[in-house]
Amino acid sequence: MKLSITLAHRFREVILNGKWVANTNLKAQLETVTFDKAEIKIGSLNTMAILAQHIHYYVVGVKQVLEGGTLNIKDVYSFSFSPIESKDQWETFLNNLWNDAEAFATLVEQVPDSQLSSPFVDIKYGTYLRNIEGMIEHCYYHLGQIVLLNKMLSKG
Repeated sequence: MKLSITLAHRFREVILNGKWVANTNLKAQLETVTFDKAEIKIGSLNTMAILAQHIHYYVVGVKQVLEGGTLNIKDVYSFSFSPIESKDQWETFLNNLWNDAEAFATLVEQVPDSQLSSPFVDIKYGTYLRNIEGMIEHCYYHLGQIVLLNKMLSKG
């Protein structure tokens, strides 16, 4: 099997449909969270909505490069989002996240394995492989935070 297909499968696992590593995935965690709950702030912790938007920000930014575009995302903006103010807005955001995640995975599948060792935009960003693996790891990191927040808010 091509490495790019394996990477796309791992990405789908963390975002859309897997249970192998964390026994859950982002979609399973967020699809039952109301927009009110997603926006609840606990101390200095990020909300579930902010964490989900943060993940989406990077998925869209790297997806743009995989589509042949430029890398326009900046860490300084990766947590700067307007609050979600309605059920419709939350559902629209989640649908966009799932659709962009699937599009990202489809694009990863199309990356030739020979390109995985090539520089990603600029050598300072590492290789395509490093960035795709980093995306998967980044998503698992924030998935863990969302799981904990969800549990904390469910005890309340």
